[in-house]
Amino acid sequence: MYLLPERLLALACGLLVAASVAATPAQRQVRFEAVDYRVVDVDLARDRLELHWQVDGQALASIDALRQWGQQDGRELVFATNAGIYDREFRPLGLYIEDGRTLRPLNTARGVARAGNFSIQPNGVFYVDAQERAGVVPTAAWRERGIDARLATQSGPMLVVDGAINPAFDEASDSLKWRSGVCAKTPQQVVFAVSVAPVTFHAFARLFRDAFGCRDALYLDGTLSRIWTRDGGYAGAAPMMVKPYVGMFAVFADDGK
Repeated sequence: MYLLPERLLALACGLLVAASVAATPAQRQVRFEAVDYRVVDVDLARDRLELHWQVDGQALASIDALRQWGQQDGRELVFATNAGIYDREFRPLGLYIEDGRTLRPLNTARGVARAGNFSIQPNGVFYVDAQERAGVVPTAAWRERGIDARLATQSGPMLVVDGAINPAFDEASDSLKWRSGVCAKTPQQVVFAVSVAPVTFHAFARLFRDAFGCRDALYLDGTLSRIWTRDGGYAGAAPMMVKPYVGMFAVFADDGK
């Protein structure tokens, strides 16, 4: 069948739009050891991962506010989730780097585990560097690595360290919480996950090690954690459990790639 040039152009444009939509991060469901998780894969070769906390000194505080802020500049949010643990004054509890700027310093204090999840050792840092390479490193190794980070968030505990589950976790624990975490399967493949039901630290760590094949993974936060995607909406904690967020990871449709 012969197609007029303008019809060929329209068809080509339609295919490009479809490919662009298909390329954005989307939720997938993973069932692992009888528990469901929502997972989002971010390909840094295709998607620009961002980290946002404040606008003009005011915290965005929610994914809805982040989405509305983007819309003001004609940017469509396609993925977002809360980042690392924060303190009672709604500041990142540890290192926080946004767009190459260090807004909070590395936290090397070693509190006792009962003081909170951040104090369970080792804790660590998830980052994307200036060359768009992602990784997770223990806090103790951060400075010696000399990483030129475009974005970074410190949280804790580490879930998986060099292929091993954090030895601080008790496989027989009965502490069940909604949990979220992140790893870099490769320097370009970032995996975010949130549990749909309460799980233990040990079970959540096994997800990253055994289901995703991550050698290093970082816990982000617990009961209040949610993932949002344009096509899938919210997954994770129930709305009544959500509190204001501090840092939030985001991917916008107009990332310029």
